[in-house]
Amino acid sequence: MAWTMPFFVACSTFGGVNGGIFASSRLFFVGARQGHLPDCLAMINIKNITPLPSLIFVGLLSCLMCTTSDVYSLINYTSFIESSFIALSVSALLFLRYKQPNLKRPIKVNLIFPIVFLLICVFLIILPLYSSPMETGIGVVITLTGIPVYFLLIWPKRKPSCIENTIVYFTHSTQKLLRCVGETHKRTD
Repeated sequence: MAWTMPFFVACSTFGGVNGGIFASSRLFFVGARQGHLPDCLAMINIKNITPLPSLIFVGLLSCLMCTTSDVYSLINYTSFIESSFIALSVSALLFLRYKQPNLKRPIKVNLIFPIVFLLICVFLIILPLYSSPMETGIGVVITLTGIPVYFLLIWPKRKPSCIENTIVYFTHSTQKLLRCVGETHKRTD
């Protein structure tokens, strides 16, 4: 009977990772639909009606992250950055609740919940800064490398022709290989 607890912990972990992969692939899909990521990630598989390119992209990123020899450093990188962005989002929520209290909101909760959540996020930001500043700094540098990539490849309305041709070729190849289409109109059925 000693095996039951580790077995159920492994099942729970697998379920959490499975849900995380599906949810994060939707984030890449929506980011691409909004024009913040390459168009090929905003494609839907015509058979399963799923964002298959985004799922594959998240799977490849996960495999890339598994190549590290020190999983604790990877956890420090990701948890610090994730907590930082969540804290920024919750801070924006609290700011808007203060500045525009009568704004229509689909979900309105008691302010104690976002405040407590923000305090937990701040703790998760401060603790790694104190305990492992090197990994935290590397995580910040990795995140900041996205800024020049965004301003070179995503932000300009008119990209250099070599980059534009590469993006179009990759998008068409993704459509053919994965049998995907872009969102052009709403389904009527």
